[in-house]
Amino acid sequence: MKKIILASASPRRKELLEKIGLKFKVEVSDYKEDLSLKLTPSKLAEFLSLQKAKTIARKHKNEDVIIISADTFVVLGEELIGKPLNDKEAKEILTKLSGKMHLVITGFTIIDNLANKISTRSVITKVYFKKLTNKEIDEYVMSKEPIGKAGAYGIQDKAGVFVKKIEGDFFNIIGMPLCDLTEELKKFGVFYKFS
Repeated sequence: MKKIILASASPRRKELLEKIGLKFKVEVSDYKEDLSLKLTPSKLAEFLSLQKAKTIARKHKNEDVIIISADTFVVLGEELIGKPLNDKEAKEILTKLSGKMHLVITGFTIIDNLANKISTRSVITKVYFKKLTNKEIDEYVMSKEPIGKAGAYGIQDKAGVFVKKIEGDFFNIIGMPLCDLTEELKKFGVFYKFS
């Protein structure tokens, strides 16, 4: 069986791939994300995930490995929202998202290094937030959960109570659209396991 590398520092992506029975190692790409590139949000997510995967692929030149990478961000209107670096940014982001619908876009890439086969896709999920009170925002920010998460929240954690409804892949919001990913992985001869 081919060696699989997850090119991501995200503990959530690691956990999701473990849940579907994939055996892999983690290598964090040192590619520096640039959300200011003049691409559509979907194309930007695909581009960033591709660059992350290619960075790791170059380190494993001529090795029989499959590399999986992803990049997730939030879009509110025309604004791209990444990960907050501090409490102030987290509060600003959550205030913007309050009472509105936003998109969560994840681009993912799979590279088979020896076969020189690449697949890059993006998945969009609509998320509808309830109107948040200042107290809810402040308490959630104080929990430190928003730091390092796209859109300053984790739907699988405490912020799940902020979400009125979603349209699309739940796991995409966490950072890896499992249905689309597993369908693409089949084309690379990689299959998930339930046991």
